Amino acid sequence: MAGTPTRPDGGHVVDAVAVVAGPDDHGLGEELEALGVEIRRIDGLVTAETLRDAGIEEAAYLVLTDVEEATGIPIAKELNPDVLAVTYAERSLPEFVAVVADLAIDPNLLDPAVVAEELTSGSTDGDV
Repeated sequence: MAGTPTRPDGGHVVDAVAVVAGPDDHGLGEELEALGVEIRRIDGLVTAETLRDAGIEEAAYLVLTDVEEATGIPIAKELNPDVLAVTYAERSLPEFVAVVADLAIDPNLLDPAVVAEELTSGSTDGDV
């Protein structure tokens, strides 16, 4: 539930930035924000320019909710190789991008609060 931190440290992540690209109908951005992550949004096309404008170089997470914009993942990884690229969408990623994304999560399978908690807990080694 947004606004209810469950982490032992009070649910705050220090200096973490997430770039959320696409419509956030399930509220993953809000859940991350409730845990102290600064959210920067991209509405529209995900390009090198819009990623830079959103601050991808300093971001810990790229959350993509529109697989139509999946080509933004390799661009984000080029600009920031350490960014954790997460798709939170019902549709599958195109094969050429799936190998670059760190996590692909179906919102029908995992609640946004659970995903946000796992991302910010530092335990995302591909087993979310």
